[in-house]
Amino acid sequence: MAKKKVTKETAESMARRQREISVSEFFLKNRHLLGFDSPRKAMMTAVKEAVDNSLDACEEAGILPEIAVELMQVADNRFLVTVQDNGPGIVRAQVPKVFAKLLYGSKFHRLRMSRGQQGIGISAAGMYGQLTTGSATVILTKTKNSPQAHRVAVQIDTRANKPAVLKDEAEDWQPEFPPENPEQGPVRYPHGTQVGIEMTAQYVRGRLSVDEYIKQCAVANPHLRIHFKVRLLKKDKGGEAVLEDSDWQTYSRAVDTLPRIPEAIRPHPHGVELGVLMQMLKDSRSRTLKGALQEDFSRVSSRVALEICEKAGLNPKANPTRVAHQEIEALFTAIQEIKLMRPPTDCLAPIGEGQILAGLKKEYPADFYTAVTRAPEVYRGNPFQIEVGVALTRPGQGNELAADEPVRVMRFANRAPLLYMSGACAMTEAMEHVNWKAYGLQQSKGGLPLGPVVFFLHIASVWVPFTSESKEAVAHYPEILKELTFALQEVGRQLSVFLSRRRRQAESDRKRSYIEKYIPHLALGLQEILTLSEKQKEKVEDDLVLMLERTHLEV
Repeated sequence: MAKKKVTKETAESMARRQREISVSEFFLKNRHLLGFDSPRKAMMTAVKEAVDNSLDACEEAGILPEIAVELMQVADNRFLVTVQDNGPGIVRAQVPKVFAKLLYGSKFHRLRMSRGQQGIGISAAGMYGQLTTGSATVILTKTKNSPQAHRVAVQIDTRANKPAVLKDEAEDWQPEFPPENPEQGPVRYPHGTQVGIEMTAQYVRGRLSVDEYIKQCAVANPHLRIHFKVRLLKKDKGGEAVLEDSDWQTYSRAVDTLPRIPEAIRPHPHGVELGVLMQMLKDSRSRTLKGALQEDFSRVSSRVALEICEKAGLNPKANPTRVAHQEIEALFTAIQEIKLMRPPTDCLAPIGEGQILAGLKKEYPADFYTAVTRAPEVYRGNPFQIEVGVALTRPGQGNELAADEPVRVMRFANRAPLLYMSGACAMTEAMEHVNWKAYGLQQSKGGLPLGPVVFFLHIASVWVPFTSESKEAVAHYPEILKELTFALQEVGRQLSVFLSRRRRQAESDRKRSYIEKYIPHLALGLQEILTLSEKQKEKVEDDLVLMLERTHLEV
Protein backbone atom coordinates (compact mmCIF):
# COMPACT_ATOMS: atom_id res chain seq x y z
CA MET A 1 0.00 0.00 0.00
CA ALA A 2 1.44 3.33 -1.07
CA LYS A 3 2.14 5.85 1.62
CA LYS A 4 -0.05 8.95 1.65
CA LYS A 5 1.94 11.96 0.63
CA VAL A 6 2.16 14.55 3.42
CA THR A 7 1.90 18.13 2.22
CA LYS A 8 4.05 20.44 4.25
CA GLU A 9 2.73 23.88 5.10
CA THR A 10 4.56 27.02 4.06
CA ALA A 11 4.46 30.44 5.57
CA GLU A 12 2.40 31.58 2.59
CA SER A 13 -0.17 28.76 2.86
CA MET A 14 -0.58 29.36 6.60
CA ALA A 15 -0.98 33.08 6.01
CA ARG A 16 -3.83 32.45 3.58
CA ARG A 17 -5.87 30.73 6.35
CA GLN A 18 -5.37 33.45 8.92
CA ARG A 19 -8.11 36.02 9.44
CA GLU A 20 -9.34 38.44 12.04
CA ILE A 21 -11.75 37.19 14.72
CA SER A 22 -14.37 39.60 16.03
CA VAL A 23 -15.12 39.81 19.74
CA SER A 24 -18.64 38.49 19.05
CA GLU A 25 -17.26 35.50 17.20
CA PHE A 26 -14.86 34.77 20.05
CA PHE A 27 -17.53 34.83 22.74
CA LEU A 28 -19.91 32.86 20.52
CA LYS A 29 -17.49 29.95 20.72
CA ASN A 30 -16.57 30.65 24.35
CA ARG A 31 -19.95 31.56 25.81
CA HIS A 32 -19.09 29.78 29.08
CA LEU A 33 -16.82 32.73 29.87
CA LEU A 34 -19.92 34.95 30.03
CA GLY A 35 -22.00 32.63 32.20
CA PHE A 36 -23.88 30.73 29.49
CA ASP A 37 -22.29 27.33 30.08
CA SER A 38 -25.53 25.48 30.93
CA PRO A 39 -29.25 26.01 30.17
CA ARG A 40 -30.01 26.60 33.86
CA LYS A 41 -27.26 29.15 34.36
CA ALA A 42 -27.97 30.79 30.99
CA MET A 43 -31.48 31.73 32.11
CA MET A 44 -30.20 33.19 35.36
CA THR A 45 -27.45 35.14 33.60
CA ALA A 46 -29.87 36.62 31.06
CA VAL A 47 -32.23 37.80 33.82
CA LYS A 48 -29.31 39.20 35.83
CA GLU A 49 -27.92 41.23 32.91
CA ALA A 50 -31.32 42.68 32.01
CA VAL A 51 -32.20 43.57 35.62
CA ASP A 52 -28.77 45.16 36.19
CA ASN A 53 -29.27 47.40 33.15
CA SER A 54 -32.79 48.34 34.26
CA LEU A 55 -31.67 49.28 37.77
CA ASP A 56 -28.75 51.39 36.53
CA ALA A 57 -30.97 53.22 34.03
CA CYS A 58 -33.69 53.97 36.61
CA GLU A 59 -31.26 55.21 39.23
CA GLU A 60 -29.38 57.46 36.82
CA ALA A 61 -32.70 58.97 35.70
CA GLY A 62 -33.85 59.52 39.30
CA ILE A 63 -36.74 57.04 38.98
CA LEU A 64 -37.74 54.65 41.76
CA PRO A 65 -37.33 51.37 39.87
CA GLU A 66 -40.14 48.93 39.15
CA ILE A 67 -39.23 45.77 37.25
CA ALA A 68 -41.19 42.75 36.07
CA VAL A 69 -39.49 39.45 35.17
CA GLU A 70 -41.47 36.75 33.36
CA LEU A 71 -40.24 33.29 32.34
CA MET A 72 -42.60 31.64 29.86
CA GLN A 73 -41.95 28.11 28.66
CA VAL A 74 -42.62 27.74 24.92
CA ALA A 75 -41.29 24.18 24.46
CA ASP A 76 -39.17 21.57 26.22
CA ASN A 77 -36.04 23.37 27.51
CA ARG A 78 -37.07 26.52 25.66
CA PHE A 79 -38.18 29.74 27.35
CA LEU A 80 -39.07 33.30 26.49
CA VAL A 81 -37.35 35.51 29.07
CA THR A 82 -38.98 38.95 29.37
CA VAL A 83 -37.76 41.80 31.58
CA GLN A 84 -39.61 45.10 31.75
CA ASP A 85 -38.82 48.32 33.61
CA ASN A 86 -40.17 51.83 34.17
CA GLY A 87 -36.87 53.46 33.26
CA PRO A 88 -36.33 56.47 31.00
CA GLY A 89 -36.43 54.37 27.83
CA ILE A 90 -33.79 54.19 25.11
CA VAL A 91 -33.39 56.50 22.14
CA ARG A 92 -34.36 54.53 19.03
CA ALA A 93 -31.02 55.03 17.27
CA GLN A 94 -29.16 53.42 20.18
CA VAL A 95 -31.34 50.33 20.55
CA PRO A 96 -29.51 48.06 18.03
CA LYS A 97 -26.09 48.90 19.46
CA VAL A 98 -27.17 48.45 23.09
CA PHE A 99 -28.74 45.02 22.49
CA ALA A 100 -26.78 43.60 19.56
CA LYS A 101 -23.18 44.81 19.76
CA LEU A 102 -20.66 43.47 22.25
CA LEU A 103 -18.41 45.88 24.14
CA TYR A 104 -20.75 48.81 23.61
CA GLY A 105 -22.07 50.96 26.43
CA SER A 106 -21.68 54.10 28.50
CA LYS A 107 -20.06 52.64 31.63
CA PHE A 108 -16.75 51.13 30.54
CA HIS A 109 -14.79 54.39 30.39
CA ARG A 110 -16.34 55.97 33.49
CA LEU A 111 -14.66 55.41 36.83
CA ARG A 112 -17.69 55.29 39.05
CA MET A 113 -19.71 52.61 40.76
CA SER A 114 -22.24 50.82 38.50
CA ARG A 115 -23.58 47.29 38.07
CA GLY A 116 -22.71 46.70 34.44
CA GLN A 117 -19.17 47.66 33.46
CA GLN A 118 -18.08 45.77 30.38
CA GLY A 119 -20.83 46.37 27.80
CA ILE A 120 -21.15 42.65 27.15
CA GLY A 121 -23.98 41.26 29.26
CA ILE A 122 -27.35 41.95 27.61
CA SER A 123 -25.93 41.64 24.08
CA ALA A 124 -24.37 38.31 25.06
CA ALA A 125 -27.76 37.11 26.35
CA GLY A 126 -29.30 38.00 22.99
CA MET A 127 -26.45 36.27 21.18
CA TYR A 128 -27.01 33.11 23.25
CA GLY A 129 -30.71 33.18 22.37
CA GLN A 130 -29.83 33.67 18.71
CA LEU A 131 -27.37 30.74 18.83
CA THR A 132 -29.71 28.28 20.56
CA THR A 133 -33.07 29.16 19.00
CA GLY A 134 -32.32 31.33 15.98
CA SER A 135 -34.65 33.96 17.40
CA ALA A 136 -34.10 37.70 17.47
CA THR A 137 -34.02 39.87 20.59
CA VAL A 138 -37.21 41.94 20.66
CA ILE A 139 -37.13 45.35 22.38
CA LEU A 140 -40.06 47.61 23.20
CA THR A 141 -39.01 51.03 24.44
CA LYS A 142 -40.63 54.40 25.00
CA THR A 143 -39.12 57.65 26.17
CA LYS A 144 -41.08 60.29 28.06
CA ASN A 145 -41.21 62.72 25.13
CA SER A 146 -42.00 60.15 22.45
CA PRO A 147 -45.68 59.85 21.40
CA GLN A 148 -45.23 56.15 20.55
CA ALA A 149 -43.02 53.26 21.52
CA HIS A 150 -40.59 51.50 19.19
CA ARG A 151 -40.61 47.73 18.69
CA VAL A 152 -37.22 46.64 17.38
CA ALA A 153 -36.08 43.08 16.62
CA VAL A 154 -32.30 42.67 16.37
CA GLN A 155 -29.65 40.00 15.93
CA ILE A 156 -25.85 40.15 16.06
CA ASP A 157 -23.72 39.77 12.96
CA THR A 158 -21.07 37.84 14.86
CA ARG A 159 -18.49 38.05 12.08
CA ALA A 160 -18.50 41.85 12.19
CA ASN A 161 -19.85 42.42 15.74
CA LYS A 162 -22.56 44.61 14.26
CA PRO A 163 -26.32 44.70 14.86
CA ALA A 164 -28.76 43.54 12.21
CA VAL A 165 -32.22 45.11 12.50
CA LEU A 166 -34.95 42.66 11.44
CA LYS A 167 -37.98 44.72 12.46
CA ASP A 168 -38.54 48.35 13.40
CA GLU A 169 -42.11 49.48 14.06
CA ALA A 170 -43.82 52.24 16.01
CA GLU A 171 -46.78 51.25 18.20
CA ASP A 172 -48.86 52.41 21.13
CA TRP A 173 -47.44 50.89 24.28
CA GLN A 174 -46.83 51.76 27.89
CA PRO A 175 -45.11 49.54 30.46
CA GLU A 176 -47.70 47.98 32.74
CA PHE A 177 -47.11 46.35 36.12
CA PRO A 178 -49.31 44.37 38.52
CA PRO A 179 -50.62 46.34 41.53
CA GLU A 180 -49.54 45.49 45.06
CA ASN A 181 -53.20 45.58 46.03
CA PRO A 182 -55.17 43.05 43.90
CA GLU A 183 -58.28 45.24 44.14
CA GLN A 184 -56.54 48.02 42.22
CA GLY A 185 -55.89 48.16 38.49
CA PRO A 186 -52.49 47.74 36.80
CA VAL A 187 -49.83 50.41 37.29
CA ARG A 188 -48.78 52.19 34.06
CA TYR A 189 -45.84 54.48 33.32
CA PRO A 190 -45.29 56.90 30.40
CA HIS A 191 -41.79 55.49 29.74
CA GLY A 192 -39.87 52.28 30.05
CA THR A 193 -38.23 49.37 28.24
CA GLN A 194 -39.08 45.73 27.70
CA VAL A 195 -36.67 43.12 26.33
CA GLY A 196 -37.66 39.60 25.28
CA ILE A 197 -35.16 36.83 24.50
CA GLU A 198 -36.14 33.31 23.46
CA MET A 199 -33.47 30.80 24.43
CA THR A 200 -32.65 27.23 25.32
CA ALA A 201 -32.95 27.25 29.10
CA GLN A 202 -33.93 25.24 32.12
CA TYR A 203 -35.95 26.47 35.07
CA VAL A 204 -35.20 24.90 38.44
CA ARG A 205 -36.12 26.30 41.84
CA GLY A 206 -33.53 26.43 44.61
CA ARG A 207 -30.37 28.18 45.74
CA LEU A 208 -28.93 28.81 42.27
CA SER A 209 -32.17 29.80 40.60
CA VAL A 210 -33.81 32.90 39.20
CA ASP A 211 -36.11 32.84 42.24
CA GLU A 212 -33.13 33.23 44.58
CA TYR A 213 -31.59 35.94 42.41
CA ILE A 214 -34.83 37.97 42.49
CA LYS A 215 -35.08 37.67 46.28
CA GLN A 216 -31.46 38.68 46.84
CA CYS A 217 -31.86 41.56 44.41
CA ALA A 218 -34.78 42.82 46.51
CA VAL A 219 -32.65 42.57 49.68
CA ALA A 220 -29.67 44.50 48.25
CA ASN A 221 -31.91 47.08 46.56
CA PRO A 222 -34.58 47.95 49.15
CA HIS A 223 -35.73 50.87 46.94
CA LEU A 224 -36.77 48.38 44.23
CA ARG A 225 -40.22 46.91 43.63
CA ILE A 226 -39.84 43.76 41.55
CA HIS A 227 -42.42 41.32 40.22
CA PHE A 228 -41.72 37.73 39.19
CA LYS A 229 -43.78 35.15 37.32
CA VAL A 230 -43.05 31.70 35.88
CA ARG A 231 -45.42 30.09 33.35
CA LEU A 232 -44.73 26.44 32.62
CA LEU A 233 -46.18 23.96 30.12
CA LYS A 234 -48.33 21.27 31.75
CA LYS A 235 -50.10 18.27 30.27
CA ASP A 236 -53.91 18.52 30.42
CA LYS A 237 -56.24 15.52 30.76
CA GLY A 238 -56.06 14.92 27.03
CA GLY A 239 -52.26 14.89 27.06
CA GLU A 240 -51.96 18.27 25.35
CA ALA A 241 -49.35 20.77 26.52
CA VAL A 242 -51.09 23.75 28.08
CA LEU A 243 -49.44 26.91 29.40
CA GLU A 244 -50.39 27.30 33.04
CA ASP A 245 -51.32 30.68 34.38
CA SER A 246 -49.79 31.86 37.62
CA ASP A 247 -49.88 34.86 39.89
CA TRP A 248 -47.21 37.51 40.08
CA GLN A 249 -44.93 37.34 43.10
CA THR A 250 -44.14 40.86 44.25
CA TYR A 251 -41.26 42.05 46.43
CA SER A 252 -42.27 45.43 47.79
CA ARG A 253 -40.01 48.38 48.47
CA ALA A 254 -38.59 48.72 51.95
CA VAL A 255 -37.52 52.35 51.41
CA ASP A 256 -38.69 55.14 49.09
CA THR A 257 -35.34 56.87 48.65
CA LEU A 258 -32.97 56.37 45.74
CA PRO A 259 -29.26 55.66 46.26
CA ARG A 260 -26.95 58.62 45.82
CA ILE A 261 -25.67 58.93 42.25
CA PRO A 262 -21.90 58.42 42.38
CA GLU A 263 -19.59 60.90 40.69
CA ALA A 264 -17.17 59.86 37.94
CA ILE A 265 -13.50 60.31 38.85
CA ARG A 266 -10.29 60.43 36.87
CA PRO A 267 -7.80 57.53 37.10
CA HIS A 268 -5.54 57.56 40.13
CA PRO A 269 -1.81 57.43 39.18
CA HIS A 270 -1.12 54.48 41.51
CA GLY A 271 -3.72 52.39 39.71
CA VAL A 272 -2.39 53.00 36.18
CA GLU A 273 -0.08 50.45 34.58
CA LEU A 274 2.80 51.38 32.28
CA GLY A 275 1.02 50.58 29.02
CA VAL A 276 -2.06 52.54 30.08
CA LEU A 277 0.12 55.51 31.07
CA MET A 278 1.70 55.46 27.62
CA GLN A 279 -1.69 55.52 25.91
CA MET A 280 -3.03 58.26 28.20
CA LEU A 281 -0.07 60.52 27.42
CA LYS A 282 -0.45 59.81 23.72
CA ASP A 283 -4.16 60.75 23.85
CA SER A 284 -3.73 63.73 26.19
CA ARG A 285 -5.11 67.09 25.03
CA SER A 286 -2.82 68.99 27.36
CA ARG A 287 0.11 70.86 25.83
CA THR A 288 2.53 70.09 28.65
CA LEU A 289 3.52 67.01 30.63
CA LYS A 290 2.75 68.83 33.88
CA GLY A 291 -0.70 69.76 32.59
CA ALA A 292 -1.39 66.18 31.49
CA LEU A 293 -0.56 64.86 34.97
CA GLN A 294 -2.84 67.45 36.58
CA GLU A 295 -5.77 67.23 34.19
CA ASP A 296 -5.90 63.53 33.30
CA PHE A 297 -5.32 62.08 36.77
CA SER A 298 -6.94 62.51 40.17
CA ARG A 299 -5.08 63.75 43.26
CA VAL A 300 -2.26 65.35 41.24
CA SER A 301 -1.84 69.01 42.12
CA SER A 302 0.50 71.47 40.40
CA ARG A 303 3.11 70.91 43.13
CA VAL A 304 2.84 67.10 42.91
CA ALA A 305 3.05 67.18 39.09
CA LEU A 306 6.28 69.21 39.28
CA GLU A 307 7.64 66.81 41.92
CA ILE A 308 6.92 63.80 39.67
CA CYS A 309 8.58 65.44 36.67
CA GLU A 310 11.62 66.43 38.74
CA LYS A 311 11.98 62.93 40.18
CA ALA A 312 11.73 61.41 36.69
CA GLY A 313 14.22 63.92 35.29
CA LEU A 314 11.75 65.25 32.72
CA ASN A 315 10.88 68.74 31.55
CA PRO A 316 7.41 69.69 32.90
CA LYS A 317 6.83 71.75 29.73
CA ALA A 318 7.51 68.79 27.41
CA ASN A 319 4.79 67.75 24.96
CA PRO A 320 3.15 64.66 26.55
CA THR A 321 2.44 63.08 23.15
CA ARG A 322 6.15 63.12 22.26
CA VAL A 323 7.65 61.71 25.44
CA ALA A 324 9.94 58.77 24.60
CA HIS A 325 9.35 55.22 25.84
CA GLN A 326 12.34 55.30 28.20
CA GLU A 327 11.17 58.64 29.61
CA ILE A 328 7.67 57.26 30.26
CA GLU A 329 9.22 54.35 32.16
CA ALA A 330 11.10 56.85 34.33
CA LEU A 331 7.85 58.77 34.83
CA PHE A 332 6.03 55.58 35.82
CA THR A 333 8.71 54.73 38.39
CA ALA A 334 8.58 58.25 39.82
CA ILE A 335 4.79 58.06 40.21
CA GLN A 336 5.08 54.88 42.27
CA GLU A 337 7.63 56.50 44.57
CA ILE A 338 5.66 59.70 45.17
CA LYS A 339 3.24 59.73 48.09
CA LEU A 340 -0.21 60.71 46.85
CA MET A 341 -3.58 61.33 48.43
CA ARG A 342 -6.00 58.45 48.09
CA PRO A 343 -8.49 58.71 45.21
CA PRO A 344 -11.80 60.49 45.89
CA THR A 345 -14.59 58.31 47.24
CA ASP A 346 -17.62 60.20 45.93
CA CYS A 347 -17.47 57.73 43.04
CA LEU A 348 -18.93 55.14 45.44
CA ALA A 349 -22.49 54.79 46.66
CA PRO A 350 -22.55 52.09 49.34
CA ILE A 351 -25.89 50.63 50.34
CA GLY A 352 -25.53 51.88 53.92
CA GLU A 353 -26.18 50.16 57.22
CA GLY A 354 -29.78 51.37 57.52
CA GLN A 355 -30.81 50.13 54.07
CA ILE A 356 -29.02 46.80 54.50
CA LEU A 357 -31.01 46.26 57.68
CA ALA A 358 -34.22 47.33 55.92
CA GLY A 359 -33.61 44.80 53.14
CA LEU A 360 -32.79 41.97 55.55
CA LYS A 361 -35.76 42.68 57.81
CA LYS A 362 -38.13 42.67 54.83
CA GLU A 363 -37.14 39.18 53.67
CA TYR A 364 -35.63 37.42 56.71
CA PRO A 365 -37.59 37.48 60.01
CA ALA A 366 -34.95 37.29 62.73
CA ASP A 367 -34.20 37.81 66.41
CA PHE A 368 -31.04 39.81 65.77
CA TYR A 369 -29.81 42.10 63.01
CA THR A 370 -26.66 44.12 62.57
CA ALA A 371 -24.77 45.77 59.73
CA VAL A 372 -21.51 47.61 59.22
CA THR A 373 -20.18 49.79 56.39
CA ARG A 374 -16.40 50.11 56.40
CA ALA A 375 -14.56 53.28 55.44
CA PRO A 376 -13.35 53.37 51.82
CA GLU A 377 -10.06 51.67 50.99
CA VAL A 378 -8.00 51.31 47.81
CA TYR A 379 -6.67 48.46 45.67
CA ARG A 380 -4.49 49.24 42.63
CA GLY A 381 -5.62 52.85 42.80
CA ASN A 382 -9.31 51.89 42.74
CA PRO A 383 -11.46 52.91 45.73
CA PHE A 384 -13.79 50.32 47.24
CA GLN A 385 -15.96 49.79 50.30
CA ILE A 386 -16.95 46.63 52.12
CA GLU A 387 -20.33 46.19 53.80
CA VAL A 388 -21.54 43.27 55.89
CA GLY A 389 -24.95 42.51 57.37
CA VAL A 390 -26.14 39.68 59.64
CA ALA A 391 -29.55 38.25 60.45
CA LEU A 392 -29.89 35.54 63.11
CA THR A 393 -33.09 33.98 61.84
CA ARG A 394 -35.96 32.58 63.86
CA PRO A 395 -36.63 28.84 63.74
CA GLY A 396 -39.74 27.81 61.85
CA GLN A 397 -40.02 31.00 59.76
CA GLY A 398 -39.64 29.27 56.39
CA ASN A 399 -36.00 30.24 55.95
CA GLU A 400 -34.84 26.64 55.78
CA LEU A 401 -31.91 27.39 58.05
CA ALA A 402 -30.93 24.93 60.74
CA ALA A 403 -28.51 25.17 63.66
CA ASP A 404 -26.42 22.25 62.38
CA GLU A 405 -26.15 23.43 58.77
CA PRO A 406 -23.76 25.99 57.23
CA VAL A 407 -24.83 29.61 57.41
CA ARG A 408 -26.26 31.24 54.29
CA VAL A 409 -23.82 33.65 52.63
CA MET A 410 -25.24 36.18 50.16
CA ARG A 411 -22.56 37.85 48.04
CA PHE A 412 -23.04 41.14 46.20
CA ALA A 413 -20.93 43.37 43.97
CA ASN A 414 -22.25 46.89 43.32
CA ARG A 415 -25.67 45.77 44.63
CA ALA A 416 -25.85 42.83 42.17
CA PRO A 417 -26.17 39.27 43.60
CA LEU A 418 -23.40 36.75 42.90
CA LEU A 419 -24.87 33.23 42.96
CA TYR A 420 -22.27 31.09 41.25
CA MET A 421 -18.55 30.35 41.80
CA SER A 422 -18.74 30.94 45.55
CA GLY A 423 -15.73 28.68 46.16
CA ALA A 424 -13.54 30.91 43.96
CA CYS A 425 -14.65 34.18 45.60
CA ALA A 426 -12.67 36.30 48.06
CA MET A 427 -15.84 36.77 50.11
CA THR A 428 -16.15 33.04 50.78
CA GLU A 429 -12.46 32.80 51.63
CA ALA A 430 -12.79 35.61 54.17
CA MET A 431 -15.83 33.90 55.75
CA GLU A 432 -13.93 30.62 56.12
CA HIS A 433 -10.78 32.20 57.54
CA VAL A 434 -12.53 34.05 60.39
CA ASN A 435 -12.53 32.11 63.68
CA TRP A 436 -16.29 32.02 64.24
CA LYS A 437 -15.97 29.88 67.37
CA ALA A 438 -14.70 33.02 69.11
CA TYR A 439 -18.03 34.67 68.28
CA GLY A 440 -20.30 31.89 69.48
CA LEU A 441 -20.83 29.86 66.27
CA GLN A 442 -19.78 26.29 65.59
CA GLN A 443 -17.21 25.86 62.82
CA SER A 444 -15.12 23.06 61.41
CA LYS A 445 -11.55 23.93 60.40
CA GLY A 446 -11.41 25.76 57.08
CA GLY A 447 -15.17 25.74 56.56
CA LEU A 448 -18.16 28.00 56.93
CA PRO A 449 -19.67 28.40 60.40
CA LEU A 450 -22.86 26.56 61.31
CA GLY A 451 -26.11 28.08 62.42
CA PRO A 452 -29.41 29.71 61.33
CA VAL A 453 -27.62 32.89 60.25
CA VAL A 454 -27.80 34.90 57.02
CA PHE A 455 -24.65 36.84 56.08
CA PHE A 456 -24.84 39.76 53.64
CA LEU A 457 -21.46 40.61 52.03
CA HIS A 458 -21.13 43.55 49.62
CA ILE A 459 -18.28 45.21 47.76
CA ALA A 460 -18.84 48.62 46.19
CA SER A 461 -16.16 49.72 43.74
CA VAL A 462 -15.54 51.74 40.59
CA TRP A 463 -14.07 48.57 39.09
CA VAL A 464 -14.91 45.29 40.80
CA PRO A 465 -12.05 42.82 40.19
CA PHE A 466 -14.07 39.84 38.97
CA THR A 467 -12.24 36.60 38.29
CA SER A 468 -13.91 36.21 34.87
CA GLU A 469 -16.21 37.90 32.37
CA SER A 470 -19.21 36.10 33.89
CA LYS A 471 -18.87 38.42 36.94
CA GLU A 472 -19.62 35.77 39.59
CA ALA A 473 -16.60 35.87 41.92
CA VAL A 474 -14.38 38.63 43.35
CA ALA A 475 -10.61 38.27 42.97
CA HIS A 476 -8.43 37.68 46.03
CA TYR A 477 -6.73 41.05 46.43
CA PRO A 478 -5.04 41.32 49.86
CA GLU A 479 -6.61 44.75 50.48
CA ILE A 480 -10.11 43.39 49.80
CA LEU A 481 -9.58 40.28 51.94
CA LYS A 482 -8.32 42.43 54.82
CA GLU A 483 -11.36 44.72 54.73
CA LEU A 484 -13.73 41.76 54.47
CA THR A 485 -12.08 40.17 57.50
CA PHE A 486 -12.30 43.37 59.56
CA ALA A 487 -15.97 43.85 58.69
CA LEU A 488 -16.82 40.21 59.50
CA GLN A 489 -15.00 40.42 62.82
CA GLU A 490 -16.89 43.62 63.68
CA VAL A 491 -20.33 42.06 63.09
CA GLY A 492 -19.04 38.88 64.76
CA ARG A 493 -18.40 40.79 67.99
CA GLN A 494 -21.93 42.20 67.94
CA LEU A 495 -23.36 38.76 67.23
CA SER A 496 -21.31 37.30 70.07
CA VAL A 497 -22.72 39.82 72.56
CA PHE A 498 -26.28 38.90 71.54
CA LEU A 499 -25.65 35.15 71.67
CA SER A 500 -24.01 35.44 75.10
CA ARG A 501 -26.95 37.48 76.37
CA ARG A 502 -29.40 34.94 74.97
CA ARG A 503 -27.52 32.02 76.53
CA ARG A 504 -27.53 33.78 79.90
CA GLN A 505 -31.24 34.43 79.51
CA ALA A 506 -31.91 30.79 78.65
CA GLU A 507 -29.92 29.62 81.68
CA SER A 508 -31.77 32.09 83.91
CA ASP A 509 -35.13 30.88 82.55
CA ARG A 510 -34.12 27.27 83.21
CA LYS A 511 -33.17 28.02 86.82
CA ARG A 512 -36.33 30.05 87.35
CA SER A 513 -38.49 27.25 86.05
CA TYR A 514 -36.77 24.84 88.42
CA ILE A 515 -37.26 27.11 91.44
CA GLU A 516 -40.87 27.93 90.55
CA LYS A 517 -41.67 24.24 90.68
CA TYR A 518 -40.57 24.03 94.34
CA ILE A 519 -41.99 27.34 95.69
CA PRO A 520 -45.33 25.72 96.73
CA HIS A 521 -43.46 22.96 98.57
CA LEU A 522 -41.23 25.53 100.30
CA ALA A 523 -44.26 27.57 101.42
CA LEU A 524 -45.94 24.43 102.74
CA GLY A 525 -42.81 23.54 104.71
CA LEU A 526 -42.64 27.00 106.25
CA GLN A 527 -46.33 26.74 107.17
CA GLU A 528 -45.69 23.54 109.13
CA ILE A 529 -42.54 24.83 110.84
CA LEU A 530 -43.93 28.26 111.75
CA THR A 531 -47.55 27.15 112.20
CA LEU A 532 -48.75 29.68 109.66
CA SER A 533 -52.37 30.13 108.67
CA GLU A 534 -53.48 29.35 105.13
CA LYS A 535 -53.63 33.06 104.34
CA GLN A 536 -50.07 33.57 105.73
CA LYS A 537 -48.84 30.59 103.70
CA GLU A 538 -50.29 32.12 100.49
CA LYS A 539 -48.57 35.46 101.27
CA VAL A 540 -45.22 33.67 101.77
CA GLU A 541 -45.72 31.94 98.43
CA ASP A 542 -46.53 35.28 96.72
CA ASP A 543 -43.45 36.93 98.31
CA LEU A 544 -41.19 34.11 97.10
CA VAL A 545 -42.55 34.46 93.54
CA LEU A 546 -42.04 38.25 93.69
CA MET A 547 -38.46 37.79 94.95
CA LEU A 548 -37.75 35.33 92.11
CA GLU A 549 -39.19 37.77 89.55
CA ARG A 550 -36.97 40.62 90.79
CA THR A 551 -33.90 38.39 90.67
CA HIS A 552 -34.81 37.36 87.11
CA LEU A 553 -35.17 40.97 85.97
CA GLU A 554 -31.76 41.88 87.42
CA VAL A 555 -30.18 39.07 85.41
